[in-house]
Amino acid sequence: MTPQFRMALPEEYVTLFEVAKEIAGRLSRIFLRDESGMRPVYGRTKKFQEDPYRKDYILFCEYFQGDNGAGLGASHQTGWTGLIARTLDLFARGSGAEWLEFGRGNSRPR
Repeated sequence: MTPQFRMALPEEYVTLFEVAKEIAGRLSRIFLRDESGMRPVYGRTKKFQEDPYRKDYILFCEYFQGDNGAGLGASHQTGWTGLIARTLDLFARGSGAEWLEFGRGNSRPR
């Protein structure tokens, strides 16, 4: 078995795959609805929070307000923040061990 690097999170030591999954989960919360049904990426902009024609179209802004996650800057480019969709897909498809096997030339996770 290949040794795995581990890093300390506040409560435990985890693999780098698990650290990446935690970061992706935190980033995704900017775009997902919270318990009140609002998306942090839209801040207080009612038009994007409530309009039935806009509320489900996600804007991937270039920058974010540090306190509340509201999107700032270019939203038409879908730059680095568009990667959040890819990370959600990656972590939904397989575990760290499955992706490691794929890297060794074996079959791809689901």
